[in-house]
Amino acid sequence: MIKRKIGIFGSTGSIGTQTLEVIRQHSDLLEPTLLVANNNIDLLVQQAKEFVPDTVVIANKTKYKELKKELEYLPIKVYCGKDAIREIAATDIYEVAVTAMVGISGLEPTISAIKSRKAIALANKETMVVAGELISKLARENFTPIIPIDSEHSAIFQCLQGNNIVDLDFIYLTASGGPFRGYTKEKLAKVKLDDALKHPNWSMGKKVTIDSSTLMNKGLEVIEAKWLFNLPLVKIKVAVHPQSIIHSMVQFNDGNIMAQIGPPDMRLPITYALTYPNRLPNDFKRFNLWDYPNLSFEQPDLDNFPCLNLAYIALNYAGTAPCILNAVNEIAVESFIKKKIKYLDIPKLIDKGLHSFEYIKEPTLDDILETDLEVRKFTKSLIKK
Repeated sequence: MIKRKIGIFGSTGSIGTQTLEVIRQHSDLLEPTLLVANNNIDLLVQQAKEFVPDTVVIANKTKYKELKKELEYLPIKVYCGKDAIREIAATDIYEVAVTAMVGISGLEPTISAIKSRKAIALANKETMVVAGELISKLARENFTPIIPIDSEHSAIFQCLQGNNIVDLDFIYLTASGGPFRGYTKEKLAKVKLDDALKHPNWSMGKKVTIDSSTLMNKGLEVIEAKWLFNLPLVKIKVAVHPQSIIHSMVQFNDGNIMAQIGPPDMRLPITYALTYPNRLPNDFKRFNLWDYPNLSFEQPDLDNFPCLNLAYIALNYAGTAPCILNAVNEIAVESFIKKKIKYLDIPKLIDKGLHSFEYIKEPTLDDILETDLEVRKFTKSLIKK
């Protein structure tokens, strides 16, 4: 394997920091040449001083002078702002883009990277949710590989290696069920922020952790899977698997099922995405079969966790509906984290948003960005009331 130059879009977040852990293990084969962060300047400076990449970009322009001063004695180019991120994404200073920016902010840099024919290690599921058809078309036109980092989509991707997708009957995306599995609506009405941030198996950022607790994370993954693997909704199923050991499964037309199994450690799919089609050794904790004598599966509870069903509805509506779903959810989750709304207000706001806008069936990028802004403004107005 030839040494690969890695651009990390979202280097200070959960996926970004774990990506750098992987790179530390394989510094002879992986080199971070671009680090992009939104606001966490302290950690970005620490990362830049350790890895000395070619370029560092901070989205928050107010942090630029401080960042520039901290790195002035190092041979690192420093930029700021969303336009800079999009433009840097199109340069040749890296070969593989780890797209780990939170929410729709990762969309335009991903498009720039695809048009520049960079390999995409995709961790930003919202990119495929709001613009899956557009992204898939661009990837085909530019012969750009998209390797998923999400553990579930990575599992599907791995299970399909050496198999023909036309022989597929179903994929099963597994879900832990989150911290509130089995809760009634009465119990969910009393949920507090600290409760929702305690995921039983995974260590993730706040937004993803909240999404996991509402099952919206799984809804977004269903939409993402549709575009990643070019599948109709009827072929995508969700199974609640509390142990989070089987990351997803593929059922073929001959009745055989293939599953990808491993510990709940995001560094494993990150490593696979960065080194595909190679597999490199590491010293991460190994899965021990004897630690899990029982593996169980359940149907998702759509009555008490309606966010998953709302994602199905948005995917059926298609066009800009998934963009509306995602925009309302981002504002709702952000408001819950800031303790402006209650936990059960999240699905109520999403349902309201899906039924308050007309859908554009074949949206352009401008349509998507305009819809996103309009829906966010609308959702914020609802929360203020």
